[in-house]
Amino acid sequence: MTGSTGTTAKQALGAYGEELAVRRLVGDGLVLLDRNWRCDEGEIDLVLREGSVLVVCEVKTRSSVAFGTPHEAVTAAKVDRMRRLAECWLRAHDLRAPDVRLDLVAVLRPRRGASVLEHVRGIG
Repeated sequence: MTGSTGTTAKQALGAYGEELAVRRLVGDGLVLLDRNWRCDEGEIDLVLREGSVLVVCEVKTRSSVAFGTPHEAVTAAKVDRMRRLAECWLRAHDLRAPDVRLDLVAVLRPRRGASVLEHVRGIG
């Protein structure tokens, strides 16, 4: 339906991937600080802390690789935007971080079988 306010299949898939990513990252010891943070520059999927490192994480979820892998969706322009967004998040929260790392969580959710999740540290 055009104009519907309901959740689309794409949005549901994205939310599913983000929930898997949060569970994995928090399970691995990262601390979740923020989720789906928005400003005029765009949106950060996840903001976490690993020790003293601020981690800005993009989550890309796909149901197949017919149109490319989740990794291929993160272009140089996307990495640049993530850097700008990290700076905006720090300013908005009046924080400084000794180190900022950009990560990707790639989720592949096939029609059959278990989802495959990969955490790629330091994408840019």
